[in-house]
Amino acid sequence: MTTSHKVLLVEDDITLADWVAEYLAEQGFNVKHVDRGDLVINAFKKFQPDIVLLDVMLPGLNGIEVCRLIRQDSLTPIIMLTARADEFDEVIGLEAGANDYVIKPVRPRALLARITSALKTSQPNQKTQGELIHGDLIINEEAKRVTYQGIEVELSTSLFSFLLFLATNAGKVVDRDTVFKALKNREYDGQDRRFDVMLSTLRKIFNDDPQKPQKFKTVWGKGYLFVADAWANK
Repeated sequence: MTTSHKVLLVEDDITLADWVAEYLAEQGFNVKHVDRGDLVINAFKKFQPDIVLLDVMLPGLNGIEVCRLIRQDSLTPIIMLTARADEFDEVIGLEAGANDYVIKPVRPRALLARITSALKTSQPNQKTQGELIHGDLIINEEAKRVTYQGIEVELSTSLFSFLLFLATNAGKVVDRDTVFKALKNREYDGQDRRFDVMLSTLRKIFNDDPQKPQKFKTVWGKGYLFVADAWANK
């Protein structure tokens, strides 16, 4: 395999870091290893990686805070490495700006697949000729046109506006009050469930399993989350 992609590996478990670095080097990646969270930003600026593999539990500064710092200036893909499989880690990581997460113990081929997918969908919030692109989802704001996997999707004006708002805020949990202020020019009254219904409709349209949603998540007590890298055809 030939690649020129640079990987910044942030992991304080030296044994794990050594074999991950060795495996990725064998796949053609240029890997730089950092073992402390407080050293990441300086290494990131100097190395300018194409993707970051970031452990959650780190000395100096934890991975969530490091992720937030990187996201202040960069859309470089970030994959979190975590020993916890519960949804709390997933939500917090995605809120901080991570693209994906991998549960330890790390499986080499699975990790490579996640890296490849993240690199393909890197910079998901970019606009090209007036289009907002997330993997196979393309939203043309000016033409009010949506295509998914090459097929045009018909949406009502309200559904289009809601989808556009969520996609523009990909990777962030937006609360109901923020949505109402942005799309209805008023505060959320605590009872109006229209956007919950609309989210359910969008899940049906885009084949997102309501029992285990991947594209549109509802974060209990917080709001809605559009998952940017769930739109690629894997």
